[in-house]
Amino acid sequence: MIIDFHTHVYPDKIASRTMEALQSHAPQVTAYTNGTVEGLRQSMRQAGIDYSVILPVATRKGQFDTVNRFARQINDTYDDLISFGGIHPDDDDIAGKLQFLRDSGFKGIKIHPDYTGTFIDDERYIAILCECARLGLLVVTHAGVDPAFDVIHCTPQKARAVLERVTAETGRQEPFMIFAHLGGMYVYEDVKKYLLGTNCYIDISCSFRSLMSFCNTDDEEVLHVIRCHGADRILFATDCPWNSQADYMEHFRQMAGLTDKEKEMILHGNAQRLLGL
Repeated sequence: MIIDFHTHVYPDKIASRTMEALQSHAPQVTAYTNGTVEGLRQSMRQAGIDYSVILPVATRKGQFDTVNRFARQINDTYDDLISFGGIHPDDDDIAGKLQFLRDSGFKGIKIHPDYTGTFIDDERYIAILCECARLGLLVVTHAGVDPAFDVIHCTPQKARAVLERVTAETGRQEPFMIFAHLGGMYVYEDVKKYLLGTNCYIDISCSFRSLMSFCNTDDEEVLHVIRCHGADRILFATDCPWNSQADYMEHFRQMAGLTDKEKEMILHGNAQRLLGL
């Protein structure tokens, strides 16, 4: 079994213009699907991926119903797709909305501090994270640089401080936060300094410079993260449509320095445990 823990899709009627808008802000980024559900599923079939986790982003207050209606439709329709929910830090009744997501069967939420213009250690995000910890919801966050933005809203240093604070305030010991892009795109040295070994998961999306023009890490650095953080807390992820799932799968399978057991944990075992599959 293969599980891709980091993908994106958009409703058919807006997929084309959404993809065009996203690429206009980061022209160095290449799209490998058309951004639709069927585009992702075709990519999965070509790559031999069994499940993809879809991560919607609420970019402004008031999108909660629209974003999560589409996400819930995906979950109700497809057996091979698992959509998380989305929430904005300025939304009203954060606790009620998160409770609704859990009661609706969502496994977790995606947040993107850059798209909301909110630092990960802002009190609004702290409230969201603490509530997710109490409810048992997973949280995936963009970490490090986003090519479309000049400010880093989730640095490894802030990530570590947030983890420690949420643990202190909620008593939650089991890791529930997943930091994308090897823990922090373009800030790998700070990932090593602040994040490795902490109580979280790290996904490996956008982590191989040989596969994408704007990535600055390579196999050796990915292997270092896995060794220092633990293969049991690493998740296979591609960030499709911004990476080719097939190329990513092939590259990871051939990556030297990992045992078969470690690759199995990263490719599906850890994700199965988190998602209850």
